[in-house]
Amino acid sequence: MKSTALKNIIWFLKKNAIVLVAFLAAAVTSIIVPVDKEYIGYFDFKTLACLFCVLAVVCALKNIQFFYTLAQKIVQCFKNSRLVILALVYITFIGSMLIANDMALLTFLPLGYFVLLTTQKREYMAFTFIMQNIAANLGGMLTPFGNPQNLYLYTKFNIPNLEFMGIMAPPFILAVTLITLCCIIFVKSEPMKIEGETAKLPPLRTALYLLLFALSIAIVFRGIPYVIGLIVIPAVLIFADRKALKAVDYPLLLTFVFFFIFSGNMARIEVVRSFLSSLMGKSTLLFSVLSCQFISNVPSAILLSQFTQNYGDLLVGVNIGGTGTLIASLASLITFREYTWHNPGKAGYYVKLFSVFNFAFLIILTVFMMIIR
Repeated sequence: MKSTALKNIIWFLKKNAIVLVAFLAAAVTSIIVPVDKEYIGYFDFKTLACLFCVLAVVCALKNIQFFYTLAQKIVQCFKNSRLVILALVYITFIGSMLIANDMALLTFLPLGYFVLLTTQKREYMAFTFIMQNIAANLGGMLTPFGNPQNLYLYTKFNIPNLEFMGIMAPPFILAVTLITLCCIIFVKSEPMKIEGETAKLPPLRTALYLLLFALSIAIVFRGIPYVIGLIVIPAVLIFADRKALKAVDYPLLLTFVFFFIFSGNMARIEVVRSFLSSLMGKSTLLFSVLSCQFISNVPSAILLSQFTQNYGDLLVGVNIGGTGTLIASLASLITFREYTWHNPGKAGYYVKLFSVFNFAFLIILTVFMMIIR
């Protein structure tokens, strides 16, 4: 009994490591800055509401295998390994722009595994997962809802839609080019046949969930008040798919809550404020990229936004900063967990290959953006 309980505790800690770290960070800073009425000002309620709405609808669509079916149909159009892997990576890339990077990976990594397993191309497994991971992190940077940090900065600084996309277009285009070149160079063009039946989508539920998805996107783009989404989307899903509401990534929402507290408290500590303000004044882009390598991109965005108004460089930095180390992005940890689950004993090989490609992307993108900005 004790060993089982200990295993359960270890499993829980591993599964929720990010949210536990965020909780500890919030708790420690709350000792330095005691709880008072200013705490309520820490929270960006619109960001939390938008994130919940998008995640809930995505879970509903995932439950009817909408994304899996769409991806499988696209992949079945191609006949060789290079084109199939490019399709898998592009699907993840596009998916991250629509359903956020972590949801895109949770949706399309299993498809990548299924395709490579059934076609006897396991040698491309690590490379494909790494490219899908990079595609998810860098594809999501073009839209406000593509990455959690985007949604936060977009809301906090009230960035106009066209300006947002204009800021992110250069690194986005370069990222697409680099990913495409990697797939062409490192994947051979070999015959490939994909087996598997395509699931039939329930027409009424599909239409309903797509309408809810359109509603959530309209909320993100400030077309509809977020309060309406908080009322309509849960109300509909209670009757249509309660499992979708249960499947929402609530630890991610809690992570945001705790990091709001942490960053709010840090901004009220004078020594920290002076130090970070000085660093951000020297190079917002470079320092935000470096920050992501140690504390991940979402907490970096929340924390550093307290010390600069240069949201353009901060936005670019916390997006391209998602490449690099394994902890630079929550999405990278999701991919690592998925790969090691399917390929036990190959964690070391994966980390080495992951580091080579990710740091190459990080260096190229950072240098490029520092030159043009």
